[in-house]
Amino acid sequence: MKKSTTKFLCDYFPLIIFFICYKFARTPEPLITATIFMIITTLIALIFSYFLTKQIPMVALVSAIILTIFGGLTVFMKDEIFIKMKPTIINLLFATILFYGYFARKPLISYLLEGQIKMNLQSWLILSRRWAWFFIFLAVLNEVIWRNFSTDFWVQFKVFGMMPISLIFTIAQVPFMVREMKKLEK
Repeated sequence: MKKSTTKFLCDYFPLIIFFICYKFARTPEPLITATIFMIITTLIALIFSYFLTKQIPMVALVSAIILTIFGGLTVFMKDEIFIKMKPTIINLLFATILFYGYFARKPLISYLLEGQIKMNLQSWLILSRRWAWFFIFLAVLNEVIWRNFSTDFWVQFKVFGMMPISLIFTIAQVPFMVREMKKLEK
């Protein structure tokens, strides 16, 4: 199975299950039901990924750990605040890691791409800084949404807002990366 399929399973399948469970759960607390299913499908996706590729992507592992902790708190305390804070925590964690790499002049984002893209150190540092600020933007955006809007709106935004925003940002980085890769080829 392709790496992109494995990435889809780890990143998006649990989110899709979360949304479906939230929308169709016939329980008094659909967000808690959806959270349980999201934790289960995330862990299954990680196991499946490991059996297919003999490795677990670090980002997926960290996300799964934070999901299990905050999702578990949501379920056991029957309090939605924890699952709503999870995207903020993950995004701030990733921003912190990327800023650490930036200031240490060790662009950690290059390791995530596993050598698929060749750029010079300065280009990697610029990309790291951009992504770090983007993760901070996502953290702030999540906080604004969950604190000021209904749970229904937050779920819709989590599924249909965060993914397109992330995709648009990723695509917006491509011209920079292509330009920097061409510089290295010369």
